[in-house]
Amino acid sequence: MNNAALPLPGDESFRRAVEWAPTAMVMVNEEGQIVLANAQAERVFGYSRDELLGQPIEMLVPARFAGQHPGFRQAFSSNPHPRPMGSGRELFARRHDGSEFPVEIGLTPIDAGNGFMVLAAIVDITERKRLEERFRRVVEYAPSAMVMVDRKGCIVLVNAQTEQLFGFPRSAVIGQPIEMLVPERLRGEHVGYRNGFLKESQPRPMGVGRDLFARRADGTEFPVEIGLNPIETEEGRMVLASIVDITERRRVQQTLEKALEEKTVLLNEVHHRVKNNLQVIASLLNLQATHTQEPRLRAILSESQSRVRAMALTHQLLYERKDYSRVDLGEYLERLAQLLLSSYREESAHISLRRALPSGPQFLDLDRAIPCGLIVNELVTNAFKHAFPEGRSGEIGLELHLNAKELELIVTDNGVGFPPDFDLNSIQSLGLQLVPLLVEQLKGRCSFGTGPGARFSLRFPLDPLDSVMETSP
Repeated sequence: MNNAALPLPGDESFRRAVEWAPTAMVMVNEEGQIVLANAQAERVFGYSRDELLGQPIEMLVPARFAGQHPGFRQAFSSNPHPRPMGSGRELFARRHDGSEFPVEIGLTPIDAGNGFMVLAAIVDITERKRLEERFRRVVEYAPSAMVMVDRKGCIVLVNAQTEQLFGFPRSAVIGQPIEMLVPERLRGEHVGYRNGFLKESQPRPMGVGRDLFARRADGTEFPVEIGLNPIETEEGRMVLASIVDITERRRVQQTLEKALEEKTVLLNEVHHRVKNNLQVIASLLNLQATHTQEPRLRAILSESQSRVRAMALTHQLLYERKDYSRVDLGEYLERLAQLLLSSYREESAHISLRRALPSGPQFLDLDRAIPCGLIVNELVTNAFKHAFPEGRSGEIGLELHLNAKELELIVTDNGVGFPPDFDLNSIQSLGLQLVPLLVEQLKGRCSFGTGPGARFSLRFPLDPLDSVMETSP
C-alpha cells in the first residue's frame, strides 16, 4: 500500500497539514496497518517512512504491551471519537533500536469514505517525565512534610516526612480530601480558606495571624506552620503545602516567655526597691538637716538630698513605664524640674524655670540618664542659689535639642553671670566639680558662657561610642 493510492480527506491539503505537524503523526487503517507517517514520526521512532508504511502499528509498541494492544485498538473502533489514548495509564512506545520512551497519544477517527482510519498524534514526554521525577525526588526528600492538593481539595502527592509526621501511610491519604489532616473543629472553615487561595494563588504562608493546627492519624492535634505554593500542572492548578511541626518551638517560646515574665517582675521589684531606698536616704538627709543649726551643713545636706532625688527619679520612671533599659529624657527632665521647683519654693516666687523640651519621646539608656539628670540638678541648683542675689527676679532656662546624632542640653539664666576669672577646673563648689566628671561619663563636650547671665551647653552622642569628651570655657 502506498500513500498516493489512499482516498484521504482533503487529499493534498490534509497530507500537508499532517506532514508539517509539530508532533509525530501516524495514521492506521481498520486492520491496524500504518498508512501514513510524517517527518516527525520518522525522527521520533528512528524508522524511515518506507519502513513504517504497511506495517502493523504494534511494531511501535513495546513487546511487553504488543499482545494486548489489538484489543485496545478494537475497543476504540467500536466507539470511535476523539480522545486521549489510555487515560489513567502510562503509555510507552518503541524506537527502531528497541529502546522504550513514555508518550502521550491523542486518537482521532478519520472518515476515509470506505471505512474509517485513526490518526494518532504521538508526543514524546521523556523530558517532562524527567522533570516530574526530579520534582518528585525534591518533594520526597524535603526535610519538611510536603502535601500536594488538586483543585477539588484531594491529596495527590505526599512525601516520607508526611507519613512520619501524620502517622498515615501514603496509600491511606492519596485521593482523600486534605481535611482529613485538619482537626474536626476546624474542617468547616478550612474549605473556605482553601477555595479562597485557589482563586488568588500566590506563594505565601497560610493563616497569617492565626494559630494553625493539624491532626495525626491517632486524632491528636499539634501546632504547625504551613507554606503554600501554587503549581501549574496539566491537570490544572494544584497547591503544594509545606508543613512544619512547631510543637518544640512553641514549648521553647513558652519557656522563654515565662522566663521573661519572671525577669520583668524581678526588675520591676528591683527598681521599685531602689527607688524606695533612695527616697529613704533622701528623707534621712532631710531629717539630719533639721537637727543642725549650722547653715553651711544644712545646705550641704540639702544638696545631697537633691542629688539622691534626681537618681531616685530615674528608677521611678523605669518602674512606672515598665521599660527597664531606657527613659524618656524629656519626661525625666520635666519631672526633675518640678522637683527642683518644689525644693526652692521661696526662690521660685521670683525666679521662673522655663523648659523647652521635645514634644515626642527622646529615649536614653539608664547609664547616661542618671549623669545627665545630675548635671541638670547641679546647674539649676547653682542658678537658684547664686544667679539672683538679694532677691532679684529672673529666669532659668532648660532646653533639650536633637542635632544630627547628638543631643544638646542647655541651661541658661539671665542673672549676674559667671565672674570674669571663672575656671571650671579650679572651682571649689562640689556640685560644679562633679559636672566635668559627669560629662566624661556621657562621652560629651561642654562649654560655659557669660554675659548677660550664664550659659552652659552640653553635647553628647546618642551612641556613646561616636565621640569623646571635649571641655572648653
